[in-house]
Amino acid sequence: MSTGPAIGIDLETTFSRVGVFQCGRVEIIANDQGSRTTPSFVAFTDKQRLTGDPAKNQVAMNPTNTVFDAKRLIGRRFDDEEVQSDIEYWPFKVVNWRGKPKIEATYCGETSSFVPEEISFMVLLKMKETAEAYLGKRVTDAVITVPAYFNDSQRQATMDAGKTAGLNMLRIVNELSAVAIAYDLGKKITGRCNVLIFDLGGGTFDASVLSINNGTFEVKSTSGDTHLGGEDCDSRMVNYFVKMFKQNHREKDLSTSVKAISRLREACEMGKRTLSSSVCTDIAVESLLEGTDFSATITRSRFEQLFSDLFSRTLDLVKKVLRDANLDKADVLIITSTT
Repeated sequence: MSTGPAIGIDLETTFSRVGVFQCGRVEIIANDQGSRTTPSFVAFTDKQRLTGDPAKNQVAMNPTNTVFDAKRLIGRRFDDEEVQSDIEYWPFKVVNWRGKPKIEATYCGETSSFVPEEISFMVLLKMKETAEAYLGKRVTDAVITVPAYFNDSQRQATMDAGKTAGLNMLRIVNELSAVAIAYDLGKKITGRCNVLIFDLGGGTFDASVLSINNGTFEVKSTSGDTHLGGEDCDSRMVNYFVKMFKQNHREKDLSTSVKAISRLREACEMGKRTLSSSVCTDIAVESLLEGTDFSATITRSRFEQLFSDLFSRTLDLVKKVLRDANLDKADVLIITSTT
């Protein structure tokens, strides 16, 4: 098989994408499910390892052996305050291995452990295979995006994951710089212009001010939060409905069942998407716990109340990058991105 062009991989907390530049434009490549986004999920079963959509689709039935959020672990210490906070919500087991987090799962009948880089490697390998299937060529060169505020340890761990996947890592690119390139701002904007770009992803929030002058980019300021994204909204919704379930069924504790929580989280994620275009939605799960069905309605207004502090944090970070760049909101062109 001949060698194909370099690819770009957007390795996100919840969903990843792979693209290639050819025929004068960037094309985001669809996976074997026909989708241009692939869940950053890896599952281990008695017979095989699953990555992407097949892994996410069975999470409710196999929650303790389905791993996600590797981006929130990669390059971090086990005793990191944010890691310890996340462990309370994850259905899979995270243990301390020489001061670093390691994920335990049952794979082919045996207990196996994986460092976060290995999980990221499995996702990156899936993206590489997706590109190769589309191009009909072997892929070796790649560029991978990371949050601008990733530290050296997190960047190196991401590089290591890419190398393990058989990729020649040409560069690690800050995600918001990649957004500017994707919008082709260097060509669309003539003269000098300041651009504020913010991205609310599945697990992180990023904000940057870029100065664009005749096709060149200069980052003037950057800020962000590695624990401010769609998954934090999901967790808030889950906690809200867990309390509601307890009020209606005082003799039953939903929080003790990993499978029940996983099924409820899946329903909350779908409900969150519905609320982006509807004023209300129903959250319904049959036989959620011990044969008890659960059904509730949440309005967009109530949804916004649950996350008002999270939304305020995004605004505070936007104000910070503007202050750091010595600019006012009237001085910038605003570009947003969400996943």
